[in-house]
Amino acid sequence: MKALLATLSPREISALAADFPVLSHAYQSPPPLDAPWTTWLLIGGRGSGKTRTGAEWVKRVALGIPPFAARAAGPIALIGETEHDVREVMVEGVSGVMAAHGRAERPAWIPSRRRLEWPNGIVAQLFSAEDPDSLRGPQFAAAWLDELAKWKYAEEAFDMLQFGLRLGDRPRQVVTTTPRPSALLKRLIADPRCVTTRARTRANAAFLAPAFLDAVVARYAGTRLGRQELDGEIIEERADALWSRALIEACRVAAAPPLARIVVAVDPPAAAGSRADACGLVACGIAEDRTAYVLADETVAGLKPAGWAARAIALWRRLEADALVVEVNQGGEMVRAVIAQADASVPVTAVHAHRGKYLRAEPVAALYAQGRVKHAGVFAALEDEMCDFGVDGLTSGRSPDRLDALVWAVSALTFGARGEPRVRGL
Repeated sequence: MKALLATLSPREISALAADFPVLSHAYQSPPPLDAPWTTWLLIGGRGSGKTRTGAEWVKRVALGIPPFAARAAGPIALIGETEHDVREVMVEGVSGVMAAHGRAERPAWIPSRRRLEWPNGIVAQLFSAEDPDSLRGPQFAAAWLDELAKWKYAEEAFDMLQFGLRLGDRPRQVVTTTPRPSALLKRLIADPRCVTTRARTRANAAFLAPAFLDAVVARYAGTRLGRQELDGEIIEERADALWSRALIEACRVAAAPPLARIVVAVDPPAAAGSRADACGLVACGIAEDRTAYVLADETVAGLKPAGWAARAIALWRRLEADALVVEVNQGGEMVRAVIAQADASVPVTAVHAHRGKYLRAEPVAALYAQGRVKHAGVFAALEDEMCDFGVDGLTSGRSPDRLDALVWAVSALTFGARGEPRVRGL
């Protein structure tokens, strides 16, 4: 490549640089147009060319350039983690949509309307994943989703987009992301309609600053962070997580023995509405030998207080539990009133958080390590949170609602009514 470039004029070099298929890597080539795919998932390390690939795909779909598209298609949805990311990275960035076009073919960029308009009439609309409801109503023929694994409301935003991908002969979407062990990303990989390609940072070394390769790649190569951010690997659990997959598997049993006491823990959301945190609902029991058993995780989201209170009481009745253990730090009187209104006969044990989530969870994790907590079955969503919970919380930044409810339930059974250990440690 260096020898070839040395023979070219500046004009020829500029023309070559604009010819993406010539310089692109194999992993940047789209799946065949005649294949039955709906999603092209490009998982890659930092600087591997993911953003440029997404931008080039959008360009060629809008202009109808093979092998990316058989004909021009639109409207196109551009969705990033935040509105700032969509504008600064996906549209105006050095590898964004505007940079992927030559001057003559470049679309008109209308920031006030969050909109790109190509000369042929194709339109792209910009959306933030922080506002999933903004995807209700619009419809699209194609979409580019950037850094999906980082989205705080990934499930909600992705679902809303799927309902809108309904125009044209075969609506398709491209997802470009550095991986994280999210349930959504794992489902996409397993989907037969999804084509997954992977890219390592080093594969794109010719287009990266040597100092970056020397300082960053050399420093993090082989580490957990490096495997995720540079090699594009999905690391199933965090190195600093309180629980591991192996530990949980070692604590799994087919069924619980006769139990001396059962509680249903309720971790209510601090607010209501479609974007509020979920209401954690986890049931646990304790046997005569003082081993605790996780019996159910029926955490719910999007319900008003009366709704999650009814779900909690229904679980309490079904398991013939002894009490509802309810965290009342925020809106304690409201929580009590809502449960009493649903069924005044339900015994409620109020618990208060005197320490942070991580410090409350540590003694419970220690009980798992001692074999004193068992899972009577599989609780996938809860276990995902457990293996993703570190000192700074979940990697998504969301509230660990299921985990909070688990900690309250086990603590109430093991440490007493206060719901927290009376002394530091065990």
